[in-house]
Amino acid sequence: MQAVVLVGGLGTRLRPLTADTPKQMLPVVDRPMIEHVVAHLAGHGVTRVVLSLGFRPEAFIDAYPDGTCAGMPLHYSVEPEPLDTAGAVRFAAMDAGIDATFLVLNGDVLTDLDVSAMVDGHRSSGALGTIALTEVDDPSRYGVVTLDLDGDEPGGGHGRVLGFVEKPPRDEAPSRWINAGTYVFESAVLDRIEGGRRVSIEREVFPALADEGSLRAVRSDAYWLDTGTTEAYLRAQIDLIDGTRARMDPIADSADVADDAVVERAVVMARAFVGPGARVCDAVLMEGAVVEAGGEVRDSVLGPGARVGRGATVTGWSLIGGGQVVDEGVIDGARIPDEG
Repeated sequence: MQAVVLVGGLGTRLRPLTADTPKQMLPVVDRPMIEHVVAHLAGHGVTRVVLSLGFRPEAFIDAYPDGTCAGMPLHYSVEPEPLDTAGAVRFAAMDAGIDATFLVLNGDVLTDLDVSAMVDGHRSSGALGTIALTEVDDPSRYGVVTLDLDGDEPGGGHGRVLGFVEKPPRDEAPSRWINAGTYVFESAVLDRIEGGRRVSIEREVFPALADEGSLRAVRSDAYWLDTGTTEAYLRAQIDLIDGTRARMDPIADSADVADDAVVERAVVMARAFVGPGARVCDAVLMEGAVVEAGGEVRDSVLGPGARVGRGATVTGWSLIGGGQVVDEGVIDGARIPDEG
């Protein structure tokens, strides 16, 4: 089994952290996000990962020059131009020579989905494609999938996809089950994607497959997180240190934290510094970031080498870019530098 992982996006919702770094190369606790994604696939028998690259492909190639990530062989597929989701899948799969059942994943989603069970269900169904679904409180930001379920299975179930409702008002959504960004495809799906232009999986390929009855979906209550916002990126870190998913060490060995500093539900990465009397809560300090004496960081992220001065406060889902300095006062819900 091979997997095409889509990592070519610009990650604009996490700028300035992603101004020069692809989102999937941002660190999550102790390693880049992509390594968490690939390690999960390795645990389900995937034998090779095809990275569909667009923005800053050299960031991945330079990080894994031997062509392996989390012990998994990689194939680098660099889009010649932006081809949208389906176009990117087609280009990457053909570039890698995929000619059998394969997986497709959004590389910015962290999940504990049982991929093995999903593949088994797909194969037994005879469908050309299968979509993983997850339930969310507010489906108005997503595409809601409507199903003809096989039997009555509370909280789960497989079924034939009937259609899609894109970003419905919350009180008008037919359900709270949304596209979770993990798919199983037969290689024949590639023939349905026109080459040489932008093609959307969500708007073109899925509706066409659903119309002919060859698209299925599986509902899962497994852990799922789209990391595309500041709040979600922070949550991805905290869920790995507070027991929600794991209990990883939140403070790197090379970090320097003063004895009287308060660090709660926060990740302090390599060579970061937290000074005397400082407070870092529900936050992430990337490599080499500094919070000086009496400084405070709450619900925010400091990029590599960023600095919060004595007595200054950063809060409100702020993103402070690499090397930026907050000398004084309160920064609330800001991005520094603000790229517009």
